[in-house]
Amino acid sequence: MNSYVPILVLGALSLGFAVVSIGAGALTGPKRYNRAKLDAYECGIEPTPQPVGGGRFPVKYYLTAMLFIIFDIEIVFLYPWAVHFDALGIFGLVEMVLFIVTLLAAYAYVWRRGGLEWD
Repeated sequence: MNSYVPILVLGALSLGFAVVSIGAGALTGPKRYNRAKLDAYECGIEPTPQPVGGGRFPVKYYLTAMLFIIFDIEIVFLYPWAVHFDALGIFGLVEMVLFIVTLLAAYAYVWRRGGLEWD
């Protein structure tokens, strides 16, 4: 149980900081409500009604989301591998090289197709 104490203390500190921050913002913030402030925020663009089918989104939105997921998963696998690199030996090295080569192939494909250009 002693090994969980630092995690519990960190969780308690995080929760305390979140509660104090939200409370301080609610107590000290200005309370000037008007119609514009209570409307939904649409990045300065007047909201328009959605078509029945939901409208069409450019494929770049989905491509950006998939890139985020790919590189997020890469970090999830690279961090534990780096921590236990010595214990994995040559097998772990070969597996990680194959994993990174696969990701680099996906990265090169997206780069070549122009998915990383922000218009």
